[in-house]
Amino acid sequence: MNYNALSLFSSAGVAETYFDKHGIHVKVAAELLPQRAEIYKHLYPSVKMFQGDITEQENFKKIIEAAKEEKCDFIIATPPCQGMSTAGLKKKDDPRNCLIIDVVKAIKLLNPKFVIIENVPEILQTKIEIDGEWIYIDTYLRSELGDKYEFNTNNVVNAMYYGVAQSRERCVYLLAAKSMQIKWEFPKPSKKITTMRDAIGDLPSLDPNVTDISSEELKKLFPDYEKKKKEGLAVSKWHYPPRHKYRHVVAMMHTPEGCSAWSNETYYPTLSDGTKSKGYKNTYKRQWWDKPAYTVTKYTSRIGSQENGHPGRAIIDSPDEETRLWSDARVLSILELMRVSSLPDDWNIPDDASSNVIREILGEGVPPRLLEHALIELEQLIDEKRKI
Repeated sequence: MNYNALSLFSSAGVAETYFDKHGIHVKVAAELLPQRAEIYKHLYPSVKMFQGDITEQENFKKIIEAAKEEKCDFIIATPPCQGMSTAGLKKKDDPRNCLIIDVVKAIKLLNPKFVIIENVPEILQTKIEIDGEWIYIDTYLRSELGDKYEFNTNNVVNAMYYGVAQSRERCVYLLAAKSMQIKWEFPKPSKKITTMRDAIGDLPSLDPNVTDISSEELKKLFPDYEKKKKEGLAVSKWHYPPRHKYRHVVAMMHTPEGCSAWSNETYYPTLSDGTKSKGYKNTYKRQWWDKPAYTVTKYTSRIGSQENGHPGRAIIDSPDEETRLWSDARVLSILELMRVSSLPDDWNIPDDASSNVIREILGEGVPPRLLEHALIELEQLIDEKRKI
């Protein structure tokens, strides 16, 4: 394949990590947030990046003009999902839901041969107001583009069936211009599931950086802290100890794989005054080694956010809470998040990038291996057509 592409709502370009490998060359990108746009430019220096609000007419015009100059015949659009996601407020009139209108405008102006539109599955149940009438986004897309584009039948897919060590369900529209005479679908889901053990099991153990105790107390709590930190950094600059509070770390040290500290009778999450705090059962929870990671969110730095805990390994394996002790009482490192998001270890993020911003980007992004499987399928379809 050899197509030039426009990337809308590109963030840091996680989605298109493997595009070049399959002949899809992003030439123009657009992103609202400056930090994400700067990281994108660092990762893809040859791409024309437009940082700004796509809903502003002048910005939109410049993006389309640049895409026309580059003869972009492929579009990938990943508009923000917070207005639809179960993790958001799901307000009916959230303006972010209407960004799909700008995607449709771009498609109509550029007439690309192929389009990828990605979002959360809730997009299928979300309505937007068009000419005073509330209609489903899915209905809107098909009514606006169905005359020129063939839509894929199975558009809700889980990344865990496509070589990604993460259970992440997404709605991905694969559109092929009817003139191409191609029905573009995802390949059949694989029966082989990539697990956390497959993805991060070879990485060195890390003790957490406990921020509210002295260095002497940290050394007493974790005698091998510096040794482990050094071993982690020898693998990658992004495999370093996450920062946590002492009371959270102690609770997780007594919490085994796949369990939540809320199940502990003694070592449970507490407030700063020592009283038991309140929270959901899927927080302060370790993941499982032999399952895919839970869906990565924007809040992976917080051990008290949903299902963020490292699986850990038994130091002292015991059913007795007082006796048992587990390693890695922490969230996943950035390298571990990269791996369960199907990014390569040499993903070239800027050295000075904020760890919180990187974590947010990974929580927002579509795992690139998922889209790579769609591109592999498209390559095969095009090759078959050429042989006819």
